[in-house]
Amino acid sequence: MGIDGTLEYFSDILSSRHKHKKKKQFQTVEIKVKMDCDGCEHKIKKALSSMSGVKSVEINRKQSKVTVNGYVEANKVLKKVKATGKKAEIWPYVPYNLVSHPYAANAYDKKAPPGYVRKVENTATMVTVVSQEDHYMNMFSDENPNACSIM
Repeated sequence: MGIDGTLEYFSDILSSRHKHKKKKQFQTVEIKVKMDCDGCEHKIKKALSSMSGVKSVEINRKQSKVTVNGYVEANKVLKKVKATGKKAEIWPYVPYNLVSHPYAANAYDKKAPPGYVRKVENTATMVTVVSQEDHYMNMFSDENPNACSIM
């Protein structure tokens, strides 16, 4: 093994003792939770406030939205909300003006709060819209021998 190998071995052992935990970054986590009453709201707020790293909890019952600010991870916040017995998911909506096709099949959601649509991947939506439009355009084209000819 030699002297170099032995020194590397001991330096690895000594450096492993002094590893620092990575500090979590301050972030905002938005979660969609169905809340019916003040009791539900209080239960969720109490559970989230008890988490370490949480700086503030804001609840908007009308939009079914919970906003948590602090040094937390989204998965842990979601788990904590689900532990209260409520159905929860990461906030799936984006403002209406940020989506190129807000009325596409995947983006439009009747349950979304006013001014919001579902967050979708733009490329997949564009491909389906274009392919459907092409299909209808070719159906009534003069170049298509099987097209409808009403005159």
